[in-house]
Amino acid sequence: MAALTIYVVLRNDSAPTWELDLLLFNSIAILAALSLLRSPIPDDQQGRIGLSLAILSWSLGSIASSIETFFVLDFAGLSLETFAQCAYVAFYPLALYGLTRAIRFKVASKSLEILDTLIIALGCTTILAAFLIRPAMTSISGSSFQVFLAIFYPVGDVVLLVSVLTLCALHRVSLRNLLLVLGIASYTGSDLYFLYSSQAGNYEFGSLTDIGWLIGFILVSESFWHASDETSSPRSFNPTVATLALLGSSAILAIAVFQPQYFPRFILVPAFATIAISFMRMGVAINDARNMSNEQILARTDELTGLANRRRFMVEFEEFLKKPGSVLIMDLDGFKPVNDNYGHDVGDQLLAQVGHRLSRLIPGESLLARLGGDEFGALIVGPDGFEIARALRATLSYPFTINGLDLKLDVSIGEAKNTPGENLADQLMRRADEAMYLAKRTKSGVVTWSPELGTRPARL
Repeated sequence: MAALTIYVVLRNDSAPTWELDLLLFNSIAILAALSLLRSPIPDDQQGRIGLSLAILSWSLGSIASSIETFFVLDFAGLSLETFAQCAYVAFYPLALYGLTRAIRFKVASKSLEILDTLIIALGCTTILAAFLIRPAMTSISGSSFQVFLAIFYPVGDVVLLVSVLTLCALHRVSLRNLLLVLGIASYTGSDLYFLYSSQAGNYEFGSLTDIGWLIGFILVSESFWHASDETSSPRSFNPTVATLALLGSSAILAIAVFQPQYFPRFILVPAFATIAISFMRMGVAINDARNMSNEQILARTDELTGLANRRRFMVEFEEFLKKPGSVLIMDLDGFKPVNDNYGHDVGDQLLAQVGHRLSRLIPGESLLARLGGDEFGALIVGPDGFEIARALRATLSYPFTINGLDLKLDVSIGEAKNTPGENLADQLMRRADEAMYLAKRTKSGVVTWSPELGTRPARL
């Protein structure tokens, strides 16, 4: 701000000079970008970098325009003005990207949101400019590129201002967001005034109205030195606008195919870029969905045996209570000595083989789970719980071969019948546990819980 004050004081009522209007003026914008990067407030780094690059890109354009104003240079036919205009154009997608990330601050933003923001920033501005360029070409003189710029800048200003106002309106009021709105309003107001004055032939290089751009950059930079007051849970990103941007870019390319002369060729470049980024988004979305599916599977699957884990067992247990059937609780007999004598690696392989054998006897509509350690559980739908329990014990009667070792196991199984509407979840599990412990104590193999006797043993 001190540098801006010095510039205003020195610039007042004096003719443009390269020291003031090339060096000092543009130094203020560059300092604003560097100050933004140096902010100690924890923030979205992507948004901060995007805004800094936007201001630096604008500064490069301003430097190129100033050099061409004060000096006559020949760069082998290369026009500094063309470079300046390209740098000014690059400001808008970078600024929109950075501002979207900054206002929608998250501790960790998803890659899909990054791509959606790029699609919106690049696509929407290009679409508006593309469909306004035809009527403008009949009323604005100059090359097609000059016509494009005459449309792009005011459209970009409006899109930028409306986007920031909309994003800030969705969040609670904070000093940070207020400074961002004021900064963008100052920039867009100054830019629109410049465009109007230039069109009317009234603009003078180095006029004090140019400080509106600098004030905008300073306010944006200052906003990053204030923490966001957004404490509510992050809002999910709605990709609808990104989808519309993609459809619009596709429409531009379709028109260009059937009417090649309708749009200037340079309009097709950002349209292609929007579609390319959309394909990238599709790939990221598919990969995220695959990872999420794998995470969900792992969260409900026992890693060692591949069976359902306790979490999934308890989730499906609630639904199972509505159906007639049996709960089986199984505890292996003789597993601990194997684990102690041959090590955990052999023990893990043994549990995996046990899970494989048991799973072959479970009906399709029923569920087998490893509940933890050497304990398994099953939800058997229908009246055949006791018979299935006997078959499960029988399948463990022949030895397991692991690393050349023949290992023998037995299993104690407790069964509790489920009658829909009569049994509570904790009550049914307790009954199955009691029956299993009685089977283990009495070496009965399979025991069905009985209300008359507490439990009723059944030897195989």
